[in-house]
Amino acid sequence: MAETPAEDLIHYIAPKGEYIPFLDDTDYIAKGLEWKLFTARSVKRELLYKSGSLQAKVKLAGYEQYGNGLDTVVVEFENGKLSCIHPSYLKEMQSSSFGKELLSGPVSEASADPSETEQVMEAPITENSDQLSEEPKKAKTKTKKTAKPKLDLPGEKVHFTATVKEFTAKMNHFTGEEDEVILLENVKVTTDPELTIGDAWCGYSKTLKKAELEEGDAIEFDGKVVDKKYNKEIRYKVNNPSKLVKKEMEA
Repeated sequence: MAETPAEDLIHYIAPKGEYIPFLDDTDYIAKGLEWKLFTARSVKRELLYKSGSLQAKVKLAGYEQYGNGLDTVVVEFENGKLSCIHPSYLKEMQSSSFGKELLSGPVSEASADPSETEQVMEAPITENSDQLSEEPKKAKTKTKKTAKPKLDLPGEKVHFTATVKEFTAKMNHFTGEEDEVILLENVKVTTDPELTIGDAWCGYSKTLKKAELEEGDAIEFDGKVVDKKYNKEIRYKVNNPSKLVKKEMEA
């Protein structure tokens, strides 16, 4: 028995009417940057559409517009079929980790209507749903995290110790491109008064690249710490790190 082509297993959501094609390449790039599907430095002409264990290549054909300035992307598969999908959902599909945590199979209904997407993600309603609903609510209340108190940061340059956690990137909304950054952990101010920062981040400058750092390296350096978020978990940034020295690893 012949196998069914992968794209035939995808649930297509066709545009509801005439969708808006891109005016030209400039319009294509502008919309792609707005949806954060690529960067100005790396404009993509093909993207990945993932559904469970299936993966297909798609091109951006255009978009549909709804109220409040919302856009829904129209993608074209290699077989010529069109389907609608939320820009943020399509962006998530480009991640290598997308779908690895799904427990109940593919979520292919990336529809143009936000209410439909919510229905896909809802848990099924059963006869005992009312009885079971109280426990999750209680657990959620108990595990709610309180905001960490803001640190009293030194106003001048100080000396730090830290560990290189990860090399990654952060979108620069002024340039439309991603800047290379380093995530740090176990960050501490060692000059008086000493202060434990915890996690922080800094730009991956040419000076730091010369140090040939690797993940896990223990380092010390001079710099100034400021209250500038990388994300919800990493609140502080180290500006202008200098005089960087790799610390000897303990045997």
